[in-house]
Amino acid sequence: MNEDAQETDTPAGDQRGEEYLPIAEHGLIGDLRTAALVGTDGRIDWFCAPRFDSPSVFGSLLDAERGGCWDIRPVCQVSTHNQFYFPDTNILITRMLTADGIVEVQDFMPIVREQDPRHRQRLVRRVVNVRGRMRLGVRIAPRLNYGRDPHRLERMPDGVRFIGDALAFSLRSSIALELDDTDAYATFDLDEGETALFDLETDCASASAAAAAGIVANTEPVPCAVGAEAAEALFEATVDFWRRWLRQSTYTGRWREMVHRSALTLKLLTHEPTGAIVAAPTLGLPEQLGGARNWDYRYVWIRDAAFSLYALLRMGFTQEAQAFIGWLAERLRNATDGKLGPLRVMYSIDGHDHLPEEVLGHLEGYRGSHPVRTGNDASDQRQLDIYGELIDSIYLFNKYGAGISHDSWTDLCEILEWLLTHWDSTDESIWETRAGQQHHTYSRLMCWVAVERMIRMARQRGLPGNLGRWTAARDEIYHQIMSRGWDPRARTFVQRLSAEPGRPPENILDASLLLMPMVKFISPVDPRFLSTVEAIADRLVMDNLVFRYDPSEAPDGLVGSEGTFSICSFWWVEALARTGEVEQARLALEKMFTYANHVGLYAEQIGLTGEHLGNFPQAFTHLALISSAINLDRAMG
Repeated sequence: MNEDAQETDTPAGDQRGEEYLPIAEHGLIGDLRTAALVGTDGRIDWFCAPRFDSPSVFGSLLDAERGGCWDIRPVCQVSTHNQFYFPDTNILITRMLTADGIVEVQDFMPIVREQDPRHRQRLVRRVVNVRGRMRLGVRIAPRLNYGRDPHRLERMPDGVRFIGDALAFSLRSSIALELDDTDAYATFDLDEGETALFDLETDCASASAAAAAGIVANTEPVPCAVGAEAAEALFEATVDFWRRWLRQSTYTGRWREMVHRSALTLKLLTHEPTGAIVAAPTLGLPEQLGGARNWDYRYVWIRDAAFSLYALLRMGFTQEAQAFIGWLAERLRNATDGKLGPLRVMYSIDGHDHLPEEVLGHLEGYRGSHPVRTGNDASDQRQLDIYGELIDSIYLFNKYGAGISHDSWTDLCEILEWLLTHWDSTDESIWETRAGQQHHTYSRLMCWVAVERMIRMARQRGLPGNLGRWTAARDEIYHQIMSRGWDPRARTFVQRLSAEPGRPPENILDASLLLMPMVKFISPVDPRFLSTVEAIADRLVMDNLVFRYDPSEAPDGLVGSEGTFSICSFWWVEALARTGEVEQARLALEKMFTYANHVGLYAEQIGLTGEHLGNFPQAFTHLALISSAINLDRAMG
């Protein structure tokens, strides 16, 4: 063994210090209840349990010192890190190449079957020495409740149990572990072909907590030998689960690998027990390094989930669409006519709408980007656009899926009645800015969509509705957008309506207006839309990366700047395709693919030097990738 190896022959994690991997240097694994980020260095630095929106167990992504992590790595110098998904699955493999040999870590959360009532939440790490003789270090350092809660350790015959007040974890290991006050660790040798196994299982404090998480209650350590045959059986069952699911895809276009990876990612962001779809599995990842634009995205945004439903339906995944419609039916049934409207912008996984922000002041944030927030005060905003996105997704489900029920139609009609009274109101709109409410053109567009799709559903299925009133409202919204959302001087649609008819609006561009032809409001070759596309190209597009708006023109109430918005960049691809610029659209799409990380994942934003910013991976981005690829395929023939 070389000199460097001897100098670093200590338990893993001791030299991490303030190190943070780039956001893009991660893959995602999950069990349709929660998810974990695995770094290319073999470190799990983000894991919340037992649900996406539970407090973190490993959170060194947000504080390298206090957050906790699970580290596995060679003790000698690693020359190369590689990471990839086992084909057509969400099983992640991290390979580390050294002078002493090659080792790989296979990470997965086992899923045996759909809607499994006996599901056990487990995080399995299988370490395989591919070549040479390798000395490795492992350190399991949980820090419960975002690093705020203490825990104690208990030895088990084949591992250790970490016990907190609200949650415990049983770790079974094929190698002997040493314990200190908070962590389990070891240094071990593997010869070529040898394997080490680690199996961390979530033990909820009560049966009710387990039921809410969708896992089997396991309040006592369960004896279970960690053997090669058992691990292989779990691996094969999980491979079979993901491949069986992916075979439902109807996509056969040019970009199958990227589209299917996006579909697999969207599936990872679904909460199978409830049908909910979260916007991202992370919180606090900055839109600007060192800045304060750090939000919690582990909730169900009505808008994001509706767009996700559209993407899944387009690919033939009707079961997920049916499950989300079931979740949504509960929200429709419990809608209240409050000052914010009958629906909220976002909900928790189980449908709560009270999500107050809390600053975790003890965490330094990713690379010093603080404050770190849990909860999201945008849940108390009024965003009128959500009704259009929601009803459009229900319209598509009604068209391509099993169809909505009588009760859901009745609930939708009541919601539409509220919208018909309030559509001509101010709101925070799609980008949920914190600069006060405005008359947003995009919100008017989506109010038009809501009314228009209700008219379509009523006519297609003969459903009852006041079509005369609905049609009059639809037309009034249309004319308002065309008169007050259009700047005749600059010849472009703009972010905000003019203050009154006949008065030109402020010339502020917004990339959300690229959706106008996609929702059938305007022809993609209408001169008004074509000139809007030209204006967006001049002022918001940089080498096919698209900013959502210019904060210097439209202050959003937040300090600092942000990167380009990846969903807008994919909207740009689709807008180009629809306007007939097919070759330009294809080039833009291929360029966007170069900004994916090494396993095909995208964060919310891309910085000016190509770095990933914001929460990761982002459902919004992956659903837009699917839509743009499908529509560009169609345009290319």
